[in-house]
Amino acid sequence: MKKENQTEILLESGTNELEIMEFTIDGEIFGINVAKVREIMKYSLVKPMQNAHAVIEGIFKPRDEVITVIDLASYLNLNASPDRTRDIFIIANFNKLNFAFHVHSVVGIDRISWKKIQKPDRIIYGGDEGVATGIAEFEDRLITILDFEKIVSEICPETGIQISDVDKMGHLKERNDKRILIAEDSMLLSRMIEESLHKAGYVNTVKTDNGQEAWDYLCEAKESGDPILTHVSLLVTDIEMPQMDGHRLCKLVKEDSVLKTIPVVLFSSLINEEMHIKGKQLGADEQITKPEIANLVGIIDRLTMRPKS
Repeated sequence: MKKENQTEILLESGTNELEIMEFTIDGEIFGINVAKVREIMKYSLVKPMQNAHAVIEGIFKPRDEVITVIDLASYLNLNASPDRTRDIFIIANFNKLNFAFHVHSVVGIDRISWKKIQKPDRIIYGGDEGVATGIAEFEDRLITILDFEKIVSEICPETGIQISDVDKMGHLKERNDKRILIAEDSMLLSRMIEESLHKAGYVNTVKTDNGQEAWDYLCEAKESGDPILTHVSLLVTDIEMPQMDGHRLCKLVKEDSVLKTIPVVLFSSLINEEMHIKGKQLGADEQITKPEIANLVGIIDRLTMRPKS
């Protein structure tokens, strides 16, 4: 996957589309957001690591960097490839970390509207903390978009959100009257974000499951005729969400004459240099990666308690 291909889509602002790289494991079709993909490589022999998680094949060093290889077939309880020499490594980057995901083949790249991506059935895909973050319908097939952040945080818990970090910040009563709107499609992460904010004193939170629900809430607040900041002091939004993504939501908020005063924080595993440029172009007030939950609280403090101009 070449860098220029990533830049192509990154230059587009708030279109509510994403590009999905389709790949197969044991004949089943899965997908990953192209924004996470650094490159694809042919299968290479890896060095096993003692006492590693069962789905970690080991490590390899394609150039100057040692990268951990995760066997997705093993993680998903699917059959291994009959000929590994034909397999593929997808090198992905999120939360400022690189991983190699071992898959069986890469099919291609499709551009899909977030409106065509549905949340998977919780019973089929493992309950509230299932491994599928969305089901995309494209042409004559269904593509299961995997929750790569969850996969990695299960294998390496230290890479996930650490709620204990918030304890160091203390609980301030000045935070109690600020209403924080959260747009996050992962129920697990949504609960963790809310719990973290409550620990810090931001107890007045409103949770929505995607950008469309958050936008509907904001439109209702605007139609009430009340000062908008009495309804929403700040918006925290993920980027990858079905129906409407966080970039589209940010664009709509910042282009609205009434809603544009609401501070918007993009809180996503996708934040890197290129994504930061895109978020800034869309008007986001701040952008941070998901493990940095204590930083999120500090940013909300700064954006909601700053002197009124």
